[in-house]
Amino acid sequence: MQETAEHKIIVIAGPTASGKSGLALDLALALNGEVINADSMQVYKNMPVITACPSAEDKARVLHHLYEIYEPSVNGTVVDWLNRATVKIREVWEEGRLPIVVGGTGLYLDNLINGTTPIPECAAEVRSEVRRLAAEKGIGAVYEALAKVDIAAAERLNPNDTSRVTRAYEVWKQTGITLTEWHRRPMVKKLPEAVFDIIKLCPPAEELDSRCYLRFDRMMSAGALEEVRRLTELKLPGNLPAMKALGVPELAAYLNGQCSLEAAVAAGKLHTRQYAKRQRTWFANKLKADVVWEHCYEGNAEEFLKRLND
Repeated sequence: MQETAEHKIIVIAGPTASGKSGLALDLALALNGEVINADSMQVYKNMPVITACPSAEDKARVLHHLYEIYEPSVNGTVVDWLNRATVKIREVWEEGRLPIVVGGTGLYLDNLINGTTPIPECAAEVRSEVRRLAAEKGIGAVYEALAKVDIAAAERLNPNDTSRVTRAYEVWKQTGITLTEWHRRPMVKKLPEAVFDIIKLCPPAEELDSRCYLRFDRMMSAGALEEVRRLTELKLPGNLPAMKALGVPELAAYLNGQCSLEAAVAAGKLHTRQYAKRQRTWFANKLKADVVWEHCYEGNAEEFLKRLND
């Protein structure tokens, strides 16, 4: 890739704390690029520390897009992210620059690269109706209603998985077609003209564990506790994605008097490590890549540039 191809996209994928954002920044500087977020937690406003958003200094050096686009009260979806990312990628191309998509949310990247089911976006009133049912009668009532219209989806889903159960029922309410049937339909690529160069960071477990612990300590020093304090003051439902971000439930438990700060930090580190391990497994098994780097990124962009040019 000696120069930016007309419809080239670099994708950087990998588990949390593996150095993806640093690599994206360095490649953007070297390749006349702009960074586009593909992390489902970094889309929320007022949570830059706990979600490890790029710093203001990094954003000043390179344009970064789709970070902090939703209020924490919003339930962001892959459909909305994909629509926004598609628009932004085409804008970057039109400027003669290179889109560099970076994140650890496999669902986002899979839909961008391989296509998505052509499910229409659900209307706000449909989402409100289903969420009202869940609030008034519990997620079990939504699951029961789903099982009556889409038994295959109900059997596939965990009855307590609020996000996926409500999504499946919302789709049926909106379209009259089950989520199972939608998934049988051909995938649609939002960017059929795109040519992807995919980089995958797959560090060994011991190296990744160490980085996860260090990252959590640094977030605590940078004000993560106060950030979570402000978030809890909003009194948002605990099933919203923003309230499930790594570190939020654990630090919220401390703020609510349920545990010591030491215990909260220990739990946050443990859950971060566990989540990173799941991500690593998913990317190792599900995402084909042009470049596989079996370490965390430590600032050696030249090696990646060489591999991309080969």
